[in-house]
Amino acid sequence: MPAGPIGEEVAMTNISHIEEFLGCATPKEWLAAAEVNLGVLLIDHAHCEKKAASTALSLMSRYVDRKELLAKLSQLAREELLHFEQVLEMMGGLGVEFTHLTASRYAKLLRKDISTSEPMRLVDTLIVGGIIEARSCERFSVLAPQLLENENTEELGRYYRFLLKSESRHFEDYLALARLYSPESIDGRVEYFLAVEKQLIEGKDDEFRFHSGVPVAPFNQ
Repeated sequence: MPAGPIGEEVAMTNISHIEEFLGCATPKEWLAAAEVNLGVLLIDHAHCEKKAASTALSLMSRYVDRKELLAKLSQLAREELLHFEQVLEMMGGLGVEFTHLTASRYAKLLRKDISTSEPMRLVDTLIVGGIIEARSCERFSVLAPQLLENENTEELGRYYRFLLKSESRHFEDYLALARLYSPESIDGRVEYFLAVEKQLIEGKDDEFRFHSGVPVAPFNQ
């Protein structure tokens, strides 16, 4: 069993501030698709945790003079790698093999309009990182009750509920760093990227992934 109180009853973390922050909720169609595509969901989730750690380490390598960033993202990278290990263990218990999977369009299109000049390149990157963490947290919160209803996925449901606390903190850390390093208010950039994110979440997707939009059958892996 993964480290932490995952096998125990964990109270649902209040993420109402994240739900208010995001421009939309996860579509019911995506949630229904998740129920029948659990293997793909878990494989992509594992890749997302690995990529989140990689992104944090990349920022630490690029911005070695930002001590606040180094402190926050070093902790985040460690946690994301631990989550990666835990998801792999969950997959093993459910008979799901980790394999290559094409990335969804979500992160690529969110990052498309990141500024190419500093300091806004860093600020935009941090804002997008915060939005991705917020969406991950929201998806855990809608998946957990559904998974808890089935005895075969009950442990995974408890684990997703367990993840809410750390994922919500990651969202807050990214936005706090964006505000710290921005020479001006970040509200306009946050609003812009949230609008892009809303289009991706509510738009049609022919691939089912952890951050995909409304699924269009048949699903491509």
